[in-house]
Amino acid sequence: MNALPVARLQFATTTSFHFLFVLLTLGLVTLVAVMQTRSALGGKPELERMTRFWGRLYVINYALGIVTGIVMEFQFGLTWTGLSAFAGDVFGAPLAIETLVAFFLESTFLGLWIFGFGRMNKWLHLALIWLVTLTAYASALFIMLANSFLQNPVGSHLEGGTLHLDDFGALFTNPALVASLPHVVSAAILTGGFFVVGVSAYHFLKRTTEIEFFRRSMRIGVVAALLGAILVVNQGFAQFGELAMYQPDKLKDGGVGLPLGMMIGLGFVMLLCALLGCVLLVRNWVTKARFLHYLMVAAIPLPFAAAILGWLVREIGRQPWLVWGKLRTADAIADVPAGQILFSFIAFSLLFAALGVADWVLLARVAKRGPEPAERDVAELPVLSGV
Repeated sequence: MNALPVARLQFATTTSFHFLFVLLTLGLVTLVAVMQTRSALGGKPELERMTRFWGRLYVINYALGIVTGIVMEFQFGLTWTGLSAFAGDVFGAPLAIETLVAFFLESTFLGLWIFGFGRMNKWLHLALIWLVTLTAYASALFIMLANSFLQNPVGSHLEGGTLHLDDFGALFTNPALVASLPHVVSAAILTGGFFVVGVSAYHFLKRTTEIEFFRRSMRIGVVAALLGAILVVNQGFAQFGELAMYQPDKLKDGGVGLPLGMMIGLGFVMLLCALLGCVLLVRNWVTKARFLHYLMVAAIPLPFAAAILGWLVREIGRQPWLVWGKLRTADAIADVPAGQILFSFIAFSLLFAALGVADWVLLARVAKRGPEPAERDVAELPVLSGV
């Protein structure tokens, strides 16, 4: 058995699954922060209930996403020891910062935010959700920093058979990062927007009595979806110019034509859906345009599908290099039997499948139930009640 295709398939599976959780987490936390800001500035009572309802969904996805991230890290030690030995001094630095600074801080701020409902000054509580949001984006930055180094190993030199870091600042100006990071961030906002719009549309299809609640949610979701769709398309095409600088043959000979074409197609479909969703902002249409409600519910998976295709374009096009021009993928695999890699791949895949099912079951259960009744004292309701 050839270990290389099994190891590559394992890497593709684990990173793709984790990326799906990350997208929804980044998108939802941004919208929750906006909702809570409007509520703190003296908005209507629905905005506080919206913060709690969408906050529950965000926390569920975040909690299970942490587990997928931890599982994903195991593959570097089990399967890709050659990468750690060759480029660990450079590649490991942003990953360590992401874990020690961004991730731990994000978890701490989130814990304080969850248990601070009804117990903290509203401005302090609002500051916490924005700190959660900022550290979440910082985490994404350092992850993309590490991945961009694999695409274009700047700021380093080869000495004694290993890469050594010369200029940490060069990692932040890496052409592989400049266009890709805004693309990922806008994809997250797009994903959060489509999710909020889709769930709101579902409740309108079920003849909800929470019309004002989901009208306001729909408004925020549509704006986020439209803004995210425009930026995704724009930053996606902006990357072509960057690719010509550090991987000139990637789009021609990298075998990425099919996923690239499908991703571009989905990008324009999502932009069209977001534009159609603007019709729902018309006050009298939000409860009557049932065709658009069905469309928005069906469109929830589109950002996730496009994200997987985009990730495949970025990763497949780098082959046969794991570190572009420096380390071949075949030379980075751990010196272990292929059967062991196959076993870990099967184990990881089953675990990720279980986590994925659990995530969507919990999200669907909470989303279908809807917000807590308005007449209840929401200040006494924990953010995770009923999960």
